[in-house]
Amino acid sequence: MRSFGGKSTRALRFHSVSAALEFLRKDAATHQHEETAKKRDPGNPHSAFRIPHFKNPESEAGMTLLAVMAFMAVFAIGLLSVAPSVQIEVQREKELESIRRGEEIADAIRQYIIHYRGAKLPDSLDDLLEGLPQGTKKRQILRPSATTDPLSADGKWRLIGPDPDVIAAFAKRVQVYNNGLLPSSPQPVDYFDKYTMTLANVLNTESSSETEEADDDADTVVTDNMPFVGVASQSRSKSVLAYYGIENHSKWIFTPLFRGNGASSIRPGRNTGRGF
Repeated sequence: MRSFGGKSTRALRFHSVSAALEFLRKDAATHQHEETAKKRDPGNPHSAFRIPHFKNPESEAGMTLLAVMAFMAVFAIGLLSVAPSVQIEVQREKELESIRRGEEIADAIRQYIIHYRGAKLPDSLDDLLEGLPQGTKKRQILRPSATTDPLSADGKWRLIGPDPDVIAAFAKRVQVYNNGLLPSSPQPVDYFDKYTMTLANVLNTESSSETEEADDDADTVVTDNMPFVGVASQSRSKSVLAYYGIENHSKWIFTPLFRGNGASSIRPGRNTGRGF
């Protein structure tokens, strides 16, 4: 038996064709409404219904700002953790360079004293820069870069004259560092001993503390126009490195004295103070 719209024609009894058409129109509208509702049903996993999501520009900007601030905080903490080690390393490099240049000046003074057979000391670093006569020319004994101290604020070296008090303080520190033995001056010894023999009385009569007090009280800084047997930094800061066991920039004296292989003829008394 023929069916229509899923229902038997026996169950469909219409009084007219227009009534049948009206029934079909309503049935189609009902079916369409059910399909639309099914698609929009949030509980239906196959539903095409989606809750619209509206983005908030201000919220996104706030989250970005928080992320940037968090990154900057972590970065700042990292910098704080490495800053001390970086500063120490920079200071260490400056001290190494200061020692290299000081050693160059000490060797230039040695060559200068030998050339003039101990009769003359340089009066300025320019004397060393000019070099030493060698025939019709001059032999260079010092590089220009060595005349600048990396540790001094103005870059100038403090000239150390043949002052027994200042030299004696350095000699005592070298002696302690060398297990109680003060090295001799370089060869020829006679050229240098004239600048160290006056230390005998100082070393034998003053204690270590008295000698260091005299050294600490030497506040006069001379950077030019004075006969000198060594140089030192104007910086009075505590050092990272130790030079002959000394951990203070101003007490690092770069001099050719006490650089020989033998023992010095100076014999400090054994009971003159601490450390001897």
